[in-house]
Amino acid sequence: MSDPSRDIRVGDAERQQALQVLGEHMSAGRIDVEEYGERSARITTAKTRGELMSLFHDLPDPRPTFATPMALFPEPSRAPARRWEGAVIPVVGVAVVIAFFVLVKNPLIFLLIPAVAILWGQWNGRRR
Repeated sequence: MSDPSRDIRVGDAERQQALQVLGEHMSAGRIDVEEYGERSARITTAKTRGELMSLFHDLPDPRPTFATPMALFPEPSRAPARRWEGAVIPVVGVAVVIAFFVLVKNPLIFLLIPAVAILWGQWNGRRR
């Protein structure tokens, strides 16, 4: 069974790192200038991690390293909720129901409720 991480596409940063590592191998005398030219040409056209790693199969460390897929998209940190924030939604809900029965004579006033909710959300989100 093949390693699924070998199919992950690489970008310019990964190719650049592979070229740097290949240069270290040339400096150490493990490959000559001609082989460096051949491998570096293949590095610049590599599309996946597997293609890059196949160019280092016969070389010892160092080898190119890749970030794990989860590290590319870290989960945003969650700020602890304040105690009063849990009570805001029920209070706003009750206020909307009361406003509905009180202001039913003029339905255009209900446009204020979503406007206030949107402004509250924007203001509350900006503070975090």
